[in-house]
Amino acid sequence: MLNVVVFDSGYGGEFFADWLEEEIPVVKVTRVIDWRNAALLLENPKKARKIAVDDLHPHIGKADLIVFANHLLTVTSLKYFCNKYKTQKFVGFDLAKPDRFIKRKVLVLTTKAVSRTIYYHNFLFHLKTKTKTLCLDDWPALIDDGELLEKDAISTIEEFLKKEKFRPEEIILACSQFQDIKNVLTKHFGKKVRIYDSYDSTMRQICKALRLRGSLKKIK
Repeated sequence: MLNVVVFDSGYGGEFFADWLEEEIPVVKVTRVIDWRNAALLLENPKKARKIAVDDLHPHIGKADLIVFANHLLTVTSLKYFCNKYKTQKFVGFDLAKPDRFIKRKVLVLTTKAVSRTIYYHNFLFHLKTKTKTLCLDDWPALIDDGELLEKDAISTIEEFLKKEKFRPEEIILACSQFQDIKNVLTKHFGKKVRIYDSYDSTMRQICKALRLRGSLKKIK
């Protein structure tokens, strides 16, 4: 069995770990979920990096792969970890990239900390289409506590869209906890609005890092 460590600060990491176990049963998933430092891991890149170093110290050099199920840590610190711990493999939750053959209006649901990074601004620039960013800093904690109601989630988004006079044709989830409301968004916006998360792209990175060949169905 291959040992894969999934690191995060809340249910986003739990959701991904569950999915990873289902998709690739040849891996043993070790969950390192730092609930106590959840706020810092979502808000402060420097402190998030230090917390990750401390939490992952027992696993670095021993795991076959370490996965950051945290967008902020990925975009601000993945290169740091890869350079500092050269014998350890890392992958992270990158920002999902929609199909760009057709230019479509994009709504990104994320947090302020991610939206303020240079990486994020470059990401929007390279999309080369109309985008709107909605930062939802209170949602991760609400999701972790089971307190985000479907009607409140939709109401918040619709109020923003009405104010901005914007109707998305694609939605990007740039916070791992937001996977919890993906079905709610699909139900509300309909199948014509495609919703992107980081699962598939991260899975491809994982398979490449672990040298697992073939489709996920074949891996099963």
